[in-house]
Amino acid sequence: MKLITLYEQILSKRSFLCVGLDSEFAKLPVHLYNSAEPLFTFNKAIIDATAAYAVAYKPNLAFYEAAGVSGWLQLTKTVAYIRQHYPKMFIIADAKRGDIGNTSKLYAEAFFKNMDVDAVTLSPYMGRDTIEPFLHYKEKWAILLALTSNPSAADFELTEEAGTSRKLYEKVIATSMQWGSADNLMYVVGATQASMLESIRKIIPEHFLLIPGVGEQGGSLEEIAKYGMNKHCGLLVNSSRAIIFADNSTHFAEVAGVQARELQQQMGKLL
Repeated sequence: MKLITLYEQILSKRSFLCVGLDSEFAKLPVHLYNSAEPLFTFNKAIIDATAAYAVAYKPNLAFYEAAGVSGWLQLTKTVAYIRQHYPKMFIIADAKRGDIGNTSKLYAEAFFKNMDVDAVTLSPYMGRDTIEPFLHYKEKWAILLALTSNPSAADFELTEEAGTSRKLYEKVIATSMQWGSADNLMYVVGATQASMLESIRKIIPEHFLLIPGVGEQGGSLEEIAKYGMNKHCGLLVNSSRAIIFADNSTHFAEVAGVQARELQQQMGKLL
């Protein structure tokens, strides 16, 4: 998907909402436990209820890999369902891969050729050759971890280069932006780091940012828009648990739709 196509979807829906399909089996409504494909059944209902308000979906692979072969098949079915019923939706495999050589090449093939997602989250800390295989696919995106919101981010990401005030995450962004362009590179910036978005935008004014952490983690949508929005919006703001696990009754999908609509309405005012 091209940058302009993504932007057109954002304008059309007045939304930059990404719904995180962090479909943890233990948190599913209990009436789904006996389903032959509980993860897919849950995802399908969530997708149908939220598709009018979202521009992207982001399944986190851990919740599917933990279920073994069955989980992987249900993930594949989820992606295929979105492709069939909501073909303009942007799909992110939240895989956080980061390896070199043929391993990286085959990861890219697995996600872009076999699963047909639009983007994959990647760790750039082994350097350019971990990312390049993903950039060879036309109209696909590599989403690089830049500044995360976990407490231990300070261990590495916020450390400074010797003799300078430049943080490691700033070096990662400045170096990696030369590997691709705003048409195939995005960056992950945690919502709780919104105050740093202004300095990040000075480095990458045109790139899209994937912002997780709105909702359960307490990120402020207003601050994100204030410091991070650019002329193409440039934001995909993810909400997972606050939407998909807002209710665990038989009405879970309906409640998820309400939560997604509320976020979409807030986003519409900020665009």
